[in-house]
Amino acid sequence: MEEEINIDPWRMAIKQLDKVGKILNIDENILKRLRYPVRIIETNFPVVMDDGRVEIFTGFRVHHNENLPNKGGIRYSPDVTKEEVMALAFWMTFKCAIVGLPYSGAKGGVICNPRELSVKELEKITRRYTHQMINVFNPRSDIPAPDINTSAREMAWIYDTYSMWGGHSALGVVTGKPVELGGSLGRASATGRGVFFITRQALQKLGIPMEGVTIAVQGFGNVGSWFARIIAEHGAKVVAVSDWKGGIYNENGFDVEDLYKYVFENPENENKSVTGYTKITKEITNEELFGLEVDILAPCAIESVITKYNAENVKAKIIAEGANGPTTPGADEILMKNNVLVLPDILANAGGVTVSYFEWVQGNDALFWTEEEVNSKLEEIMTRAFDSVFEYADECCTQDMRTAAYAIALERLVKQYELRGIYP
Repeated sequence: MEEEINIDPWRMAIKQLDKVGKILNIDENILKRLRYPVRIIETNFPVVMDDGRVEIFTGFRVHHNENLPNKGGIRYSPDVTKEEVMALAFWMTFKCAIVGLPYSGAKGGVICNPRELSVKELEKITRRYTHQMINVFNPRSDIPAPDINTSAREMAWIYDTYSMWGGHSALGVVTGKPVELGGSLGRASATGRGVFFITRQALQKLGIPMEGVTIAVQGFGNVGSWFARIIAEHGAKVVAVSDWKGGIYNENGFDVEDLYKYVFENPENENKSVTGYTKITKEITNEELFGLEVDILAPCAIESVITKYNAENVKAKIIAEGANGPTTPGADEILMKNNVLVLPDILANAGGVTVSYFEWVQGNDALFWTEEEVNSKLEEIMTRAFDSVFEYADECCTQDMRTAAYAIALERLVKQYELRGIYP
């Protein structure tokens, strides 16, 4: 089998496309168009640091196709690569198709380590990156949002910079903004809540009661923390959590709200890590977390963490992919053989872009919804999407939810290409 350590996420995405394209016998001319992003913008820009020296940062923005307005987050990480951003834009195209949003996929990234930067330096990086993309971002054609290591704060800076350049406030140019600046209620929890809705539907289909199911969450950032909090509220038992520094385990389950406060509201926890939390049975590594005897494993951090080298160790009945691309093709084959139900990323974590769409609609209309309305609409869309994917997988006599999700999305994308044709 192909080497999977540090697998290029773009190659992984194309393998997933080609697999489903072959199954559906998709026109090769359309597959060619999906294998290439429409445009890749790469920029190098200077920033004056707090100590007066000038650093050059590299940023990317990728549009996967342009059948519809482009939508996708911006991440800050020292590990950002062009290939990663290309893959994330690709997955966003399929994610939007699977939940029926009028978007094509985009993604952005800046190579930097936010943990080593001051707030002022982060603001300068964000505003200068926005300046470099001032003719790219647009409420009608490219709408960014938060991703790894970005939040409502960075979106406020993007919104302000773009609006100052345009001479008017453009509520629709970015989503994930603070509510006070036209953001949507329910946006912060949306991705984690969406993972919860999909997981709940899977448990119901399998006849497993929510009460008492055991869960391990890899990644306790925005997605993982909200997923853990919401599913714990509904009776599940979160027994293991890990992040970039390490992991913790408690066989009796955590008080997730207390853990959340320790990580995000404790001024002494400068690293914002679960490590150091005292109410545990033992400390564990990320690799140990993947092999725990739990009902549900939720990878909610980065790509390619479940590979052919550790997939045999997975004992969970369900994998809920809160992250983008956490499972490699080699791992998928092993998990399928071992009857592990994988809830794929393009379905499971689509809650974030769905509520971003709600925010975009509200901002453009200048008419805002209650949080109850937002969550109710999100539940309706996620439930409908799950049911369609599960039924497709069942009709094909397979439990391969990833193939089913890609198949449904690909059929919709093919229709878009057929309707638009090729200009000129």
